[in-house]
Amino acid sequence: MVYDWFNRQASDDSSTEQSLEEKTATSQSDGSDSLIQPEESSSSNTEEDSLEWARQAYARLKAQQEQQKTPEVSIEADLVESIPSLATIQPETSNLPTDLEVGASLLEQAASQRPVLQQDLQTSVPEKSLEPSKQSQCLETSSQATLGEFDETFTWSTEVLAAQGRQVEQISLEEIDWLARLRRGLEKTRQGFVKGLLENLGDDPLTPEVLDDLETLLLRADAGVEATDQVLDALRARMNEEVVDPAEGLRFLKQQLSNLLEVPIKASGIDLLAPERGRLNIWLLVGVNGVGKTTTLGKLANLAVRSGYSALIAAADTFRAAAVEQVQVWAARSGVPVVANSSANADPAAVVFDAIGAARSKSTDLLLVDTAGRLQTKHNLMEELQKVRRIIDRLAPEAKVESLLILDASQGQNGLRQAMAFAKASGLTGVVITKLDGTSRGGVALAVASEVKLPIRFIGAGEGIRDLRPFNSFEFVEALLANH
Repeated sequence: MVYDWFNRQASDDSSTEQSLEEKTATSQSDGSDSLIQPEESSSSNTEEDSLEWARQAYARLKAQQEQQKTPEVSIEADLVESIPSLATIQPETSNLPTDLEVGASLLEQAASQRPVLQQDLQTSVPEKSLEPSKQSQCLETSSQATLGEFDETFTWSTEVLAAQGRQVEQISLEEIDWLARLRRGLEKTRQGFVKGLLENLGDDPLTPEVLDDLETLLLRADAGVEATDQVLDALRARMNEEVVDPAEGLRFLKQQLSNLLEVPIKASGIDLLAPERGRLNIWLLVGVNGVGKTTTLGKLANLAVRSGYSALIAAADTFRAAAVEQVQVWAARSGVPVVANSSANADPAAVVFDAIGAARSKSTDLLLVDTAGRLQTKHNLMEELQKVRRIIDRLAPEAKVESLLILDASQGQNGLRQAMAFAKASGLTGVVITKLDGTSRGGVALAVASEVKLPIRFIGAGEGIRDLRPFNSFEFVEALLANH
């Protein structure tokens, strides 16, 4: 079973489902609470209903995890020696064994895939275009999500999913794991924003003074003037119609923040950015130095592979020292091949040229292009970026191309100005916000949506390989205001 993050669903077969239900029922008969569907509960207490629903989800995920454990944990020494092939050849999705279990380690999956990998080593991909990874020992051995304790974070995560219409049987461990990471990642922003909000709201209805304090909090979180004005204008209009108590004020605030983030996403016509099956997809990653382009590229490659897509990386950052080696380390963690030219001052457009040829020969779903960091004020470097784009348009006119700006959340309004400059010069189609865990300026996401008017496609909330996922405005706002 694989979890397709680009479509937020897991592929599973009916026999596994039936077995899971049996194991869940067995685990519940050992003295724990019996499974009751939320709509059948006779309790009038909403909080108790929510807690019971979370228990059901936890029991089911626990049974699922138990079933997916592999009985044998011994791994032969020669298997370890075969791991480097994962970093250089990405097996075609259609040829992979279909009975791999999610709970199996990466090494155990490699054992099952070894015949396919050895066959793929014989395929005719131009040798000069694929650079063997020298860091394949860095494969991510803990890439699978694991079920933690039944705690407040778990119950909050299930409540967020339930609010989006999920049923108990639709709750996935991948989503639970990500929501916990997102909540932790927004902790610094939440500490300043929520604490100040609580102190100002109290138990009395909203007043103009409270809105003035809210304005200060939003600006301090780098939400931007335009986003702040939109939210406050909506709250003032609501206050003019009726008395707004604190609970209703918070609910309305969440709704306004989510709506603001959704505007550019709806305008793009694509709610969730995903590679299109049966077609070459090229994602160009751009931005200034130090924002995490290469790291984000590695995480996107991992996300694609985990979601069942084949991926290829073009190491087109030929200016920064050790940039190619860094790309190869990240690629090795997910078994994704890399097209690179390690010679000094290699032409980035030539690397992209070779990568497009390799992607076509392998029928690759997603080609990720790393680019050199550049200042938006350096016209010669911006012209180099445009040259790469012209190569893509000429060689792969049928490809679906996305130009994604990587934006460091800790840069706040400075990052916003970068986004606006890049949007004019390189035809941006979306934004990836990184390093949310290291800053209290998470409100910059609101500024990107309201002022740059670009859809946020992915967010990074940590340094781990699983700490980047597709952006969901509802989940972002709930994590931002998690204490409510």
